[in-house]
Amino acid sequence: MSLISAHEILGWIFVVANGIAGAWALSAAHWGQLSRRGLWLFTGFAEALATPQAVLGALLITTQDREPPDMHVFYGFLTMMVVAILFSYRSQLSDKLLLLYGFGGLFLMGLGIRAMLLG
Repeated sequence: MSLISAHEILGWIFVVANGIAGAWALSAAHWGQLSRRGLWLFTGFAEALATPQAVLGALLITTQDREPPDMHVFYGFLTMMVVAILFSYRSQLSDKLLLLYGFGGLFLMGLGIRAMLLG
């Protein structure tokens, strides 16, 4: 599998996983019985996908001399920053944690879609 294929496939996995995680967290905010340990494990997995995705993108730029669209790199960087911001606000918004990660997951999904449309 080529690096570009892996980057594209992982991009789709990132988008779908963060969409599911966001919808699950928002559903759990409404229906408390959906808030389980699995939600947090899956959310962590979905957000952690940003790192290998960024690494693959960096490898494509450096090893294959690819020139991505300007805003594609910006959205990739912004995605990493949003994951860090969500993590940093978890203690300050502990009473609204499900809403934070619900909307955060959907926002990350949107950033991923936007990056794919540009790339």
